[in-house]
Amino acid sequence: MKKGLLALVCVALLAPSLSAQATWRGEKRQDARDIRQDSREQGRDTKQECVRNNNQSNASCRHDKRENRREGRQEARDEKW
Repeated sequence: MKKGLLALVCVALLAPSLSAQATWRGEKRQDARDIRQDSREQGRDTKQECVRNNNQSNASCRHDKRENRREGRQEARDEKW
């Protein structure tokens, strides 16, 4: 009887902390997703501006876009983990 009661008390004490941990991880994932989406948008804007100014070749514009997105993905990884 005492073991069962002790187990129940332990579960009751640990349950809120597990819920808080899940919420925190969910927020971190959402922050990382927001960073990735922002980097995609910035990459598109960078390429459009490059093409509009026509100061580089198309391949160079694509490279700038890729580099921008790579940096965004790395920032998202840093945020998430």
